Amino acid sequence: LCRDKAAQNGRCWLWASLHPTSCSQCFPSSDSPLFQYESNIKLIRRFITSTGEYLQKGWLYFCDSFYYMSSIKKTWNESRKYCQQEGADLVVINSREEQDFANSFQTYMWIGLTDSETEGRWKWVDGSPLTTSYWRDGEPNGKTVENCGDIKTFTAERSWNDENCSHSLKWICEMKLS
Repeated sequence: LCRDKAAQNGRCWLWASLHPTSCSQCFPSSDSPLFQYESNIKLIRRFITSTGEYLQKGWLYFCDSFYYMSSIKKTWNESRKYCQQEGADLVVINSREEQDFANSFQTYMWIGLTDSETEGRWKWVDGSPLTTSYWRDGEPNGKTVENCGDIKTFTAERSWNDENCSHSLKWICEMKLS
C-alpha cells in the first residue's frame, strides 16, 4: 500500500523504499527522513555548484575539504586574513594523510598553527589544541620570537618549523565541508 502511495507521490519514493510497511510518512513532515533527504539534496546541489566555482578558482578537493595553495607570499596574519575572506582558514592538519597532502605541494608555507597566545602552548586556528605533531627534530625552538607554524622541509613527514610570524611565506587555506 505504501509503495503504491509512493509511486503516486514521487517525493516519497526513497522513504517508502526504506520503510515499506509504514505509510504515515509518505507525505513527510519537517522532521521526517524524507524531508531531511530533500534538505540533503539541496545541500548536495549547493556543494556541486560551489565545487565547480572553487575548482575554477584553483582550489583542490581532498578528504572533505577544499584547499587553496597561494602563489604569492604574505605574513602569517595576512595569509590567515586572506583565507578568512574566502570563507576558509589556514590549514589544520588532523591526520597523517593530510600532512602528506600538505607536503605534496613541496612548498615552504604557513599552516594554521600558533603559540602567540601562550608561549609553548600550540593551538590550531580553529581553537583546538595540538595533539599530533610533525615537528622537525629540534623544533619548535623559537621561544617568544617564532610563534607561527609552517611546513619547511616538505621532503620529510616531520616537516614543521616555528617561524617569526612577520616573515613572508606562501600559505595553504582549508575550507572544511563537514
